[in-house]
Amino acid sequence: MADNTITLVGNLTRDPELRFTTGGRGVASFGIAVGRRYQVNGEWQEQTSYFNITAWGQLGENAAATLAKGSRVIVTGRLEQREYTTRDGDKRTAIEVVADELGPSLRWAIAQVERQSGQGGGGGNRNANAGAANRGDDPYMGDEEPF
Repeated sequence: MADNTITLVGNLTRDPELRFTTGGRGVASFGIAVGRRYQVNGEWQEQTSYFNITAWGQLGENAAATLAKGSRVIVTGRLEQREYTTRDGDKRTAIEVVADELGPSLRWAIAQVERQSGQGGGGGNRNANAGAANRGDDPYMGDEEPF
């Protein structure tokens, strides 16, 4: 049985963008840069890979409330491939990571954890009113995944 799990450690390339489906489910999207440093013939080389991350529900709301561009994070999730058509009619394929777990990296920083009460995380509702304006009658988002 194949397993589709990936763990990445990197820095956010942009602030998480929190949106809501018409059903009220939160979804945050952001990018991370993962750097790698290695030697070739005694000279240091650097390589950076960029990944798009999607976090659904309470995880996404917590990410948007907690993380900012430049934050070093650990992301565990699964790779998903999707196809879409551009406005010009060209077909494209995108691969992204759908996060199952997110957390700050403590290698060069400290973090304070604030536990939320209950299954739904009562503190997540503080963003619900702000997101309500974004929900509207969005013909594209509907109640489906926007990515």
